[in-house]
Amino acid sequence: MTSPLLPTYARADISFEKGEGPWLFGRDGERYLDFGAGIAVNALGHAHPHLVKALTDQAAKLWHTSNLFQIPEGERLARRLVENTFADVVFFSNSGAEANEAAIKMARKYHSAKGHPERFRIVTFEGAFHGRTLATIAAGGQAKYLEGFGPKVEGFDQVPFGDLDALKSAIGPETAALMIEPIQGEGGIRLAPNAFIRALRDIADAHGLLLIFDEIQTGVGRTGRLFAYEWTGVTPDIMSVAKGIGGGFPLGACLATAEAAQGMTVGTHGTTFGGNPLAMAVGNAVLDVILEPGFLERVERMGLLLKQRLAELMDRHPGVISEVRGQGLMMGLRTHVPNTEFIAAARRNRIILIGAGDNVARLLPPLIVTEADIAEAMKRLDAACTDIEAELDRVARQGAAE
Repeated sequence: MTSPLLPTYARADISFEKGEGPWLFGRDGERYLDFGAGIAVNALGHAHPHLVKALTDQAAKLWHTSNLFQIPEGERLARRLVENTFADVVFFSNSGAEANEAAIKMARKYHSAKGHPERFRIVTFEGAFHGRTLATIAAGGQAKYLEGFGPKVEGFDQVPFGDLDALKSAIGPETAALMIEPIQGEGGIRLAPNAFIRALRDIADAHGLLLIFDEIQTGVGRTGRLFAYEWTGVTPDIMSVAKGIGGGFPLGACLATAEAAQGMTVGTHGTTFGGNPLAMAVGNAVLDVILEPGFLERVERMGLLLKQRLAELMDRHPGVISEVRGQGLMMGLRTHVPNTEFIAAARRNRIILIGAGDNVARLLPPLIVTEADIAEAMKRLDAACTDIEAELDRVARQGAAE
């Protein structure tokens, strides 16, 4: 039977009926180790009891009122984010793309409010992924996402990732901001060096530009700090957040300094569902866990352990894995074989990975992952590599025989 769903996804032939911690239970009766976490979304794993209780308690009381009224849990979540970051204000949305739309609009409105509406262009970096709306695919600049959707939204200039000379050349009188992911996720787990991030801050300050960090994938503990910018010694002016902040519930946020947000006055932006009571209850529950003393330090330790074990895996299978990348629990394996083949082999060995650019397979386990979970992941990935090596050997022998 033909599916009634719009065919915009190449879905794997598997579905899940429940999850528990880092495990998914398939309708095929098999148990899968989830090292994709819904693309870095299920930060606390599946069915975390604190999140389940927060959601069900709130669901029994109130789901939606709209932002025409006060939402106390939203005030609380915003206050906690402000207290634990550089930001002064927060705007809640439903997704990362919406958080980035808010960041883009905020940067443009900042200059307009200061009397320079001509400053609307934003410099971004090749390989970036900022969302699927018309503006955010233009910000990312990747042809595969832009093709067929008409003229590219005006106002975005891409430069090579890490190229300061190209960046300086791209800045002109219409430039409003610089926008970057501290670690490119969809682009292949590519880290921006701290020195490069510091240079961006200096360049932004010298030219009166705003600096926007897209921390949709890197944020909420993923790298071992609450946000990845904390590793760099640099603070942005605006930051987009999503994925892990809702622990699986749709939630995004745009954080900013009061200076950067000065143009965003009553009526300049809005959302129907963003910041609804259900999302705010879950967002607060996520922070309850992640801000517990020692939690982020433990994430950092697990990240170091994972990186060490992946390096050992590469040493055992150099014909399959060419590079280990990443930080914290945001890791990538660049493979000699197509990453789709590697991910499929991993799935046959009951471990879920996520594809990325530059022929990379991402490992994005939930932040509650244990040493035992990492050991089990290595067993399954070792088996996947062995399967691939056997197939490569079979093809080579067949070719020799012919």
